[in-house]
Amino acid sequence: MKNSRFPKIICAIPLLSLLAVAFAGEGGYFVYFGTYTNGASKGIYVSRFDLASGHLAPPELAAEAPNPSFVALHPNGKYLFAVSEIGRFEGERSGAVGAFAIDPKSGKLTQLNRVASRGSGPCFVAVDRSGMDVLVANYGGGSVAVLPIQPDGRLASASAFVQHTGSGPDRARQERPHAHSINVSPDNHYAFVADLGLDKVMIYRFDESRGSLTPNDPPFAKVNPAAGPRHFTFHPGGKYAYVINEMQSTVTAFSYDAARGELKEIQTITTLPKDFKGENTTAEVQVHPSGKFLYGSNRGHDSIAVFVIDQATGLLTTVEQVSLMGKKEPRNFGIDPTGAFLIAAYQNSNNVVVYRIDTKTGRLTPTGQELQLGAPVCVKFLPLP
Repeated sequence: MKNSRFPKIICAIPLLSLLAVAFAGEGGYFVYFGTYTNGASKGIYVSRFDLASGHLAPPELAAEAPNPSFVALHPNGKYLFAVSEIGRFEGERSGAVGAFAIDPKSGKLTQLNRVASRGSGPCFVAVDRSGMDVLVANYGGGSVAVLPIQPDGRLASASAFVQHTGSGPDRARQERPHAHSINVSPDNHYAFVADLGLDKVMIYRFDESRGSLTPNDPPFAKVNPAAGPRHFTFHPGGKYAYVINEMQSTVTAFSYDAARGELKEIQTITTLPKDFKGENTTAEVQVHPSGKFLYGSNRGHDSIAVFVIDQATGLLTTVEQVSLMGKKEPRNFGIDPTGAFLIAAYQNSNNVVVYRIDTKTGRLTPTGQELQLGAPVCVKFLPLP
């Protein structure tokens, strides 16, 4: 039976965070970087990060792979999954998702297999909280799929596939669906897909044992027309969720009804300072492990926006936008599970930057750690064994 592949871990992601906190003091973390490989990069890179000092070692190639722009870790820490953001795979109009075994001593990766993502340009991958399935969003194809994980970490062909339809008001960017991310709910019962082309967060009932997606009731939550929702995240308390809107440089906050899988908008707030007049798009959004702060990245203003979260209402208040001269396009960032550091990946200036987080205010201060890496676009932490 499918549910015998791995022991069921409904709280897998919180458990991984707790283990990360427990082990970080002993050895720190591996930090994995997804990249685009149309320049100096060759694939997925890994560094060692010392939590005590904030020192990030120079990245080393962990595995060669074509355009591994987004990666995800299995809750057991033994496997990594990465998209190949390409237009064709094995003669079909599809990208791919690769499964890799992690060497616990070096952090290097051994590819186990690659399977079709069922749509072109896959840009986001996640592992469900039981560790039984990989979920992938195809930006070019405007679709999502579920890929079962086998006992040896290999991926099977898709057990579920959903093709989105429709368009948005901006004909240049929203001429068709563009599924940009897929995330599961804290209880693992629902999957949420931010579709930039539709101005909707699509909501599906998710069955981990079958690897299935079925439309929820309600089937979606809307954002403002031409907002372009991109990435989505839950508050650790489970009562609120947030989506960052790429095209309008905003974050939409929702209240969340876990019983119905329903999102209700409570606020939309800009990620930019009032006096900014240039062009900008947003990218990543994450909530601090404490649940007190939210961070979002601006590309154009080239900054990390910081917000305080009202714990009683879920509403956001702007704290600051942090930018560094010469650092371009903060495509993605990762917050270490203890909440002490944020590592940002600057795609167009080909470097990563380490920031220290003030756990009282949420403010960011660069530590002086800046490393060169070709087109970094994803950051993930794994506790050292």
